[in-house]
Amino acid sequence: MAESTASHAPTLSPEQLEAFGRELDAIRDRVLADLGERDATYIRKMVKTQRRLEVGGRGLLFLSFFPPAWVAGTVALSISKILDNMEIGHNVMHGQYDWMNDPELSGGQFEWDTACPADQWRHSHNYMHHTYTNVQGVDRDIGYGVLRMSEDKAWHPYYLLNPLWAFLLAVFFQYGVALHDLEVERLRKGKRDLGEVKQIAKGIWRKTSRQTLKDYILFPLLAGPMAPLVFGGNLTANLARNLWTYMIIFCGHFPDGTHQFSKDVLEQEGNGHWYYRQLLGSANLTGGKLFHVMSGNLSHQIEHHLFPTLPAHRYAEISQEVQAICERYGLPYNKGPLRKQFGTVLKRIGRLSLPNRVANALPVAA
Repeated sequence: MAESTASHAPTLSPEQLEAFGRELDAIRDRVLADLGERDATYIRKMVKTQRRLEVGGRGLLFLSFFPPAWVAGTVALSISKILDNMEIGHNVMHGQYDWMNDPELSGGQFEWDTACPADQWRHSHNYMHHTYTNVQGVDRDIGYGVLRMSEDKAWHPYYLLNPLWAFLLAVFFQYGVALHDLEVERLRKGKRDLGEVKQIAKGIWRKTSRQTLKDYILFPLLAGPMAPLVFGGNLTANLARNLWTYMIIFCGHFPDGTHQFSKDVLEQEGNGHWYYRQLLGSANLTGGKLFHVMSGNLSHQIEHHLFPTLPAHRYAEISQEVQAICERYGLPYNKGPLRKQFGTVLKRIGRLSLPNRVANALPVAA
């Protein structure tokens, strides 16, 4: 079993992997059989809440001559954009609510309020990332094409600015996600068809143009003399969404204890090993109910990678069962508070800005 991080993953025998897979299949099948009105009510409530926050937030921004209205409007719009991006858009586009046969909640038709075209995200995220989670050279979410997030990635002086690239990716995260599917590094190496890249770029341009027109031209103009303040409120809301989304996603994939794998694990990979790889490549965040909602329940990244098509609000209730299964098989269940997990992510970004021989010679912080 080839594993490409410096620490070694616990190993399971073929028989144990098969049994491990059956136990997780049983959880998935039980939840699928139980889907119903409870889940439909939940997602419809989230959609209604998000829309009210957006309308209320934009309305308050039009009253920005009163400073508290600008603050309240910006906060409401920020929360609205986070909910649309994470608890609604991300989860709906995974097909978590396709069983409802509601066109507005169809994973294949949903479009979200962000720069990345939904169809391209469904390919780069739903297919490439979730199929090949943390497999070096296949899962392009490892570093998003701009960061060095593994010792196995060849070092280059460019990566001395790893912390700067990480900061810029966080600030402009929606655009980083939008450009992700271009695979520019493969185009430079002649491994990507230029015509295909041009078609993808056209889709990105259309979506980004619409988003820019809406947030930075249309709504400010509608506000008349309040245009600069509405522009600033929209800019702040998008920034808040970008930073929050970046932090939650990176804490789910790159804190201490997460593992990455080499390509040969994919050779004849069975169901049990696929679950094993999802588990070891993910990490959870601890927190209260509101925190989980604001993270799109990606605070339960382990459960999300194990069961990406189950409604995310179910992850909390099955997490204890998943953890118990991991304990029986001697497998780690990586979880911790946001402050701790993000701290180790930042340390990794900094350490991997250096050549391996230099980074490995540095003293390990207690």
